[in-house]
Amino acid sequence: MDFVDYYKILGIGKGASQDDIKKAYRKLARKHHPDLNPNNKEAHKLFQQINEANEVLSDPEKRKKYDEYGKDWKHAEQFEKARQSSSHQHFGNAGAQNFSGDFDEGQFSDFFESLFGGMKSGRGGPQTKYRGQDYNAELQLNLTDAYSAHQQTLAVDGKNLRITIPAGVENGQKIKLKGHGGPGVNGGPNGDLYITFAIINNTKFKRDGNDLYTTADIDLYTALLGGEVTIDTMGGKVKLKINPETQNGTKIRLRGKGFPVYKSEGNFGDLFIVYNVKLPTSLSTRQKELFTELSKLQTK
Repeated sequence: MDFVDYYKILGIGKGASQDDIKKAYRKLARKHHPDLNPNNKEAHKLFQQINEANEVLSDPEKRKKYDEYGKDWKHAEQFEKARQSSSHQHFGNAGAQNFSGDFDEGQFSDFFESLFGGMKSGRGGPQTKYRGQDYNAELQLNLTDAYSAHQQTLAVDGKNLRITIPAGVENGQKIKLKGHGGPGVNGGPNGDLYITFAIINNTKFKRDGNDLYTTADIDLYTALLGGEVTIDTMGGKVKLKINPETQNGTKIRLRGKGFPVYKSEGNFGDLFIVYNVKLPTSLSTRQKELFTELSKLQTK
């Protein structure tokens, strides 16, 4: 696994404060958010790295482990146990101490090898059990796909894994599938599979959490006199009543017509609609005359 410099990703030094980390993360997350770079795969990848760097450096305990062990920070506890085990063997204790870690035998880092020499067992003792490697994968979904719960089949280590994706997953959200990572070694448990969702907005709606935002065009006559207009929502078409003298930019709220709440069946956010009053074009002579008469009445 290549070393990833979280400090470099956020553009900060190792002595950065928590406030510095927070500011750097917010700035970069806004710049590289997939909603602003819908067709840029590199931006999607960088956005995930930014989130990962923030997750580690904003947590004092994780940051301490990262500063000490680098890319192997997740295995800090296993390193300590293994060091103790190695020390015990050096002084003649019989048998190796068993321990489990978030890695497999074939994925030891150079750092681990330099500390413990890649040992597999003690002096005649049982083989050490190792937990399988965790896998990480990205799954791209259209926003329309994320609106409804559905099943998808993933290929993991040459095997097809069928999973159910709940409605309401968010961009950048990560889920864990326990035991679907790499196989354990010497009878150790399998690793886990972590799936990060990359949601591509293929709609005219803007999503903010569980709420949706959009605009709806209405003609001048409906805006002035009132009437009805049919608009699209992600759940289908709805008919709305337009009040007389509705102003351009009027904002309305449709409760429960937004995005489904993750793992909360039947609960939805709200849909916010801004009316855009369209002025008529290509007026006939008679229409111009009528508008002229109206303008004269307005000035009286």
